[in-house]
Amino acid sequence: MAHVFEDKRRIISRIKRIKGQLEAVERSLDEEKDCFSVLQTLSACRGGLNGLIGELVENHVKEHVMTSPNSPKTKKDKAALELIKLVKTYWK
Repeated sequence: MAHVFEDKRRIISRIKRIKGQLEAVERSLDEEKDCFSVLQTLSACRGGLNGLIGELVENHVKEHVMTSPNSPKTKKDKAALELIKLVKTYWK
């Protein structure tokens, strides 16, 4: 995943936010908070993780599948962009 290193700081920042959300879930359980707030925080964790996965999949497809990701002209490149859009929509 050499292409990830370009965005390493941003990706690690996202991971730290997700870790913070998970720690908040753990604290909420320890403090016996209400179910709604625990579930709401878990939903935020899931959204953050899905967003991270979507971003990494997008980077992977652009780096390893597409010929010209910055100016897609071929059917293959256009189909790859459609796939990225579909995957990101699915994970929302």
